[in-house]
Amino acid sequence: MFKNLMVYRLAPHWSASPAEIEDKLQQARFVECGATQPRSAGWVEPREVANGPLIEVVDGQWLLMLMVEQKVLPGAVVKRQVEALAAKIEQQTGRKPGKKQLRELKDQAQLDLLPMAFTKRAAMRVWIAPAERLLMIDAGSSAKADEVLTQLTKSLPGLSAQLINTALSPAAAMAEWLSSGEAPSGFSIDRDCELKAAEGEKPAVRYARHALDIDEIRGHIAAGKQPTRLALTWQGRVSLVLTEAMQIKKLAFLDGVFEGRKAKKDEAFDADAAIATGELAPLLGDLIDALGGEEAIGQ
Repeated sequence: MFKNLMVYRLAPHWSASPAEIEDKLQQARFVECGATQPRSAGWVEPREVANGPLIEVVDGQWLLMLMVEQKVLPGAVVKRQVEALAAKIEQQTGRKPGKKQLRELKDQAQLDLLPMAFTKRAAMRVWIAPAERLLMIDAGSSAKADEVLTQLTKSLPGLSAQLINTALSPAAAMAEWLSSGEAPSGFSIDRDCELKAAEGEKPAVRYARHALDIDEIRGHIAAGKQPTRLALTWQGRVSLVLTEAMQIKKLAFLDGVFEGRKAKKDEAFDADAAIATGELAPLLGDLIDALGGEEAIGQ
């Protein structure tokens, strides 16, 4: 259900009921791109069943899903169209278009090609834990998470959230774990990591499927390189990669976690959601503790 997570703290002043959220999201439902529209974003059913609710409540957890559709225009295709338009103008006027006119021709070419362009879609899940006032976004990059957060704040007036701020930076904590060879409570260190120099050209050293409790890694850290990614396993149940930006990537639930889940399609979503959030909520708590606990922004 979740592949990546970025964790935010909801501002204390915001509150809304699932019914109120549903009403607001319905006003921003996803609509496919129009003929000349390059991009469209809106809310779709988390259960992926047509005409269903746009917020699902499972075991007290709120689940949403944003759909983003984008027209795909390969640069080479746009370039050929611009060249064709420029050649036509040169033939008619006897002069080549200048830089300003070429920019205008590029805009025209894109507009002409958009109705024929292929589209690609990306769905990103949102998980709100109202009791803990946490917001989690399943996005593979900060830019995508920012887009989801922007759509949320547009759709839900008054909502604001900030990335969780911990006493220890993930990079400093990961360096300590690798240097000491001791993982934080509840976690074990796996066999993948990346280290980068702090300044200059930022040379990187990557280890994949490699033992990490070695002097070579400790030497890199002593020389000033900082871990930017580290693979971990929590309680033998969930594997993940923690990044220096407090992103949780490559989430995977290990054997046995989903044992006994409901097999019927109409029950599978609820079972998956309950198990996934039930596992990830304590994982996030342990991870924040391992990073020295949460601190208010500015501390």
